[in-house]
Amino acid sequence: MENIHQILKQYWGFDTFRPLQEDIIRTALNNEDALALLPTGGGKSLCYQVPGMARPGLCLVISPLIALMKDQVDSLRKKGITAFALYAGMTRKEVINALKVAGQSNCKFLYVSPERLESSLFKEYLPGLDISLIAVDEAHCISQWGYDFRPPYLRIGELRKELPDVPVLALTASATTEVQDDICDRLGFKERKIFRQSFERPRLSYSVFKVEAKITKIAEILERVPGTALVYCKSRKRCKEISDLLQLRKISANYYHAGLGSEERSKRQQDWITNQTRVIVCTNAFGMGIDKPDVRVVIHADPPDCTEHYYQEAGRAGRDGKNAYAVLLYEEKDLLDLEDLPNQRFPEPDEIRNVYQALANYFQLPSGEGQGQYFEFDLADFVKKFKLQTYPVIYALKTLEQEGWLSFNEQVFIQASVEFTANRERLEQLENDEPELSQLSKALLRTYEGIFDNPTYVSERLLAGLTRRDLETVLQQLRRLQELGVIEYQPQKDNPQIYFIRNRIRTEELRIDGKAYMERKKQMETRIAAMTTFIRDTKTCRSKSIGAYFGDKKLPDCGICDNCLNAKATEMNKEEFEKIRLQIESALHYGPLQADTLLAQLTTVKKEKAWKVIDHLQAEQIIMTDSKGWIRLK
Repeated sequence: MENIHQILKQYWGFDTFRPLQEDIIRTALNNEDALALLPTGGGKSLCYQVPGMARPGLCLVISPLIALMKDQVDSLRKKGITAFALYAGMTRKEVINALKVAGQSNCKFLYVSPERLESSLFKEYLPGLDISLIAVDEAHCISQWGYDFRPPYLRIGELRKELPDVPVLALTASATTEVQDDICDRLGFKERKIFRQSFERPRLSYSVFKVEAKITKIAEILERVPGTALVYCKSRKRCKEISDLLQLRKISANYYHAGLGSEERSKRQQDWITNQTRVIVCTNAFGMGIDKPDVRVVIHADPPDCTEHYYQEAGRAGRDGKNAYAVLLYEEKDLLDLEDLPNQRFPEPDEIRNVYQALANYFQLPSGEGQGQYFEFDLADFVKKFKLQTYPVIYALKTLEQEGWLSFNEQVFIQASVEFTANRERLEQLENDEPELSQLSKALLRTYEGIFDNPTYVSERLLAGLTRRDLETVLQQLRRLQELGVIEYQPQKDNPQIYFIRNRIRTEELRIDGKAYMERKKQMETRIAAMTTFIRDTKTCRSKSIGAYFGDKKLPDCGICDNCLNAKATEMNKEEFEKIRLQIESALHYGPLQADTLLAQLTTVKKEKAWKVIDHLQAEQIIMTDSKGWIRLK
């Protein structure tokens, strides 16, 4: 095995590891299982990439995030490290090719979506892959009691039976103690080795504000805090609305959600990363795998549905270790909506069956067919055709996913690929018969090495530039070359996909595991109750509350969150308390006063301190407040 410090320096350019990274890496190198809880931006990928390089053989990385897999593979290849990825939407031929090359080359990393573990193709090629380490990213997905349970993750437990001597490294940014235990059990850990970084972020200030006009508060925060920002919203529509309103106020902003095309998403993300755009207003589809250290403020325009999401999203601020702010805004209606969310997220069985039948009709899929097939899925078209509502459909699909019937991938991006199937003589004939098509085929052969032997990813836009034609013309010509039998062409896809894990059955036979279903609903109610308690709590240190939720109960008060600052503002000694008490009693001696009038008379006293003394005098029944807000001596 190679020296891990040499590997770190050679490939990543770092001289030292971050806290806990080396301990986690050495555990994997000692053939021991481990669970690593590292915060967003805490360097999780290095924890399996370094031991993956140090060990002989291949590291299998299981991840549900296609965009993150692609980014990781691209990043490793730029370092001269061989890596491949298998994810939703790839053709059978592409999967076979990747598995063959991974098994027969010096491939060090194979990224696999959890659904792929269940495919017969993967099982067929598994014995020849020489796997020496299994890394499970987003490991909380394996727990039914977690906030993002995904049934295909349960296949990892079966995988361990086939690779009994291969150590498993599970990684997540956030998991409660209950979920941590469940991860270890489901992955069959021999010993419960858990590495957990402190949930303390010493220079991240958490604040919660109850407001009437959110856009006004957002603009005020962005005007007061310079630098890059993220604003999280609960819906796509809200993202555009807030982005437009910020632009009207001359604040550089754009919006991002999974409904945008892949190229547009990439462009907006890149503009933000390179500081061309200051503020991205987004749904929680944004942020995974993006390492931008200089984000100064993360604002939640709507409360998230659980502490796990809030911690991950707020944690995207201040990764450079400098002062940063996480601000959560809410109205009373937001909390009522949150409390009602479990009833929406867990639809009645008849609603779920109705959506399942509609899917079968939409794809014209008969009973007994569909297993292992992908179908392009236009959600807007689907709800319109079957007169359904968007969110109930999404939640029904989520339930069908958690029950193991299908998976719904909203963000699928499959790059266009081309392989030449014609011989040299046929290409010479093409030059005589179709000179314009021949020009495109020559551009393909000159630009992409190996395209004559293997399916090769191509950029349709690049080809348009090279041949000086518009994109639509190039797409038509690629389709024409395929019709003529010159190439095998797979167009670029970025539409959402429905993948059938099992064959379609008759709708009346569809069964939902009622007990597990209700338990997941109960768990969601518990998570929402914790979130609303966090929002309403005006006393406890915010950082301490978050740490306690994840089982880190030894955190000190941060001193910089809204609750800590309010506590500091109201701190006073006995002498100061007595002085303010006398001023209040003196002001009320001549008759009752409205609160604003009383506070106006206390010109030398901070409002927070005045209210603290007023609350104490009320509790001691020295003063009283009537229903119209008048304060008087008792």
